[in-house]
Amino acid sequence: MIRANVGPVPDDFDLPLPPMNLTVEEEREHRKRELVAAFRVFGTFGFSEGVAGHITARDPEFPDTFWVNPFGMSFNQIKVSDLIRVDHAGNLLHGRRPVNRAAFCIHAEVHSARPDAVAAAHAHSLNGKAFASLGLPLDPITQDSCVFYEDHGVYSDFRGVVSDTEEGRRIASALGGHKAAILKNHGLLTVGESVAAAAWWFITMERSCQAQLLAMAAGIPHHIDHDTAVMVREQIGGSLAGWFQFRPLWDQVVATSPEMFD
Repeated sequence: MIRANVGPVPDDFDLPLPPMNLTVEEEREHRKRELVAAFRVFGTFGFSEGVAGHITARDPEFPDTFWVNPFGMSFNQIKVSDLIRVDHAGNLLHGRRPVNRAAFCIHAEVHSARPDAVAAAHAHSLNGKAFASLGLPLDPITQDSCVFYEDHGVYSDFRGVVSDTEEGRRIASALGGHKAAILKNHGLLTVGESVAAAAWWFITMERSCQAQLLAMAAGIPHHIDHDTAVMVREQIGGSLAGWFQFRPLWDQVVATSPEMFD
């Protein structure tokens, strides 16, 4: 898919691909490194809102546990050594700081319901929460928004700060088998088969929300027809495409913040 979308390349050039055949320890380290990179990118994009927001990565050896950001720590300062690990019962297994209760309540249920999801991302980004207040799905009005065409849910039962696993289960149900969900009056949630993919889906969904808000403010947006929207989703909405789209941001944050891997 990736090679089909680029022009001529030198014979000896290999496009980057996700690492394969890693040991459990190597895979754990890989996921944790992508996780802190995603936090740094989210911080750069201003997706933080006080202590709200979390990204999780399932542990490859103990899949009923996940790595997550410490409660109350700036996205821009998180390092690999700061990450904490919790199980689906809320027990802290690794780390020296507490976990955001909402992170546990949402992500534990999402990871339980979606064994295919290595990672999940949720934050109170400005355009995402503004669009979420409408309680509407994203429309296929741009190439980028087609990524989510018939592949995102809407959770319409906002009941305040998520503090119990029952609401987490309802959110996971609204997500279903999709890559994303719009949480009405709350924000956005995305999942992926890699941390990079989950992070990229969140980033491009936030921007798609902004594009639709701008288009609706200016007039009546024209929709892309069903067949074309499905075709585009298949072209750029797959897991590998999500991982690859995050590469430029990965390269940038690695170059500017190498200390995040400490």
